[in-house]
Amino acid sequence: MKEVELLEKDGVVQDFNIMKSRGLGDSIEKFTKATGIKKVVDRVSEGLNIPCGCEGRRDAMNMLFPYKNKKK
Repeated sequence: MKEVELLEKDGVVQDFNIMKSRGLGDSIEKFTKATGIKKVVDRVSEGLNIPCGCEGRRDAMNMLFPYKNKKK
């Protein structure tokens, strides 16, 4: 998934991620990035030299719990 930078105006974050979530996995990823959990997991997995498996877990959650895309 492509990373999107924070959009700031006058030092205040306006929108964390403008990409739409395809499913529950994307929403969880956005939450963990916003709260800083993702950075902690990345550092611990790097320190233990064990891959975290975040991308695979995200993709699996997206397939199991997809959001319905409404087309206008």
